[in-house]
Amino acid sequence: MSNNQQPGTSDQKLEICFASNNAHKLDEIRAMLPVGFTLLSLEDIGCREELPETQDTLEGNARQKAEYVRQHYGVGCFADDTGLEVAALNGEPGVYSARYAGPQRRAEDNVAKLLRELAGQADRSARFRTVVALASADGSLREFEGAVEGYITEQPSGSAGFGYDPVFAPREGDGRTFAEMSSDEKNQISHRARAVAGLLAFLNGNKE
Repeated sequence: MSNNQQPGTSDQKLEICFASNNAHKLDEIRAMLPVGFTLLSLEDIGCREELPETQDTLEGNARQKAEYVRQHYGVGCFADDTGLEVAALNGEPGVYSARYAGPQRRAEDNVAKLLRELAGQADRSARFRTVVALASADGSLREFEGAVEGYITEQPSGSAGFGYDPVFAPREGDGRTFAEMSSDEKNQISHRARAVAGLLAFLNGNKE
């Protein structure tokens, strides 16, 4: 959040920074924001360095990124970390989801490795989990979590979304993968949408 627009004020327009330059994530979250909120990217606040992600939990990484931005740029910020947790792989790739197949962080490589690891597995159940950490300019830190249960399909399907979306089908859906859904459909049930809903409920409650 900008320094002059904190929760608890009467401002109608609230600027909030999301610790990401990932266009897909930014678009998803912008679509969730109600009137009265403006989402700023890292580029918008002049942050061009890579944020640290050296923790071994989703919670730790989300906190680390949000606090880094607050400390170095003086603005309130929220950050997320998301992991795909696959039952047959003992919860992997989990916190290492983005770099599962290596530091190049290529979604196609990650998906290919996941399908290789699950070859012949009867249990393909999995869940996506997102943790959002909000580091407010007043020094407070809060966390919000969202999860969605599903399973890994035998092969990729769909061209929308990003990351593991082409091979993740939510159980409460109709058999389609996230990559086969429109952004509006995905945002009704996704892990990130649920975590962000908790964040927005908090911000709206403090904006009154």
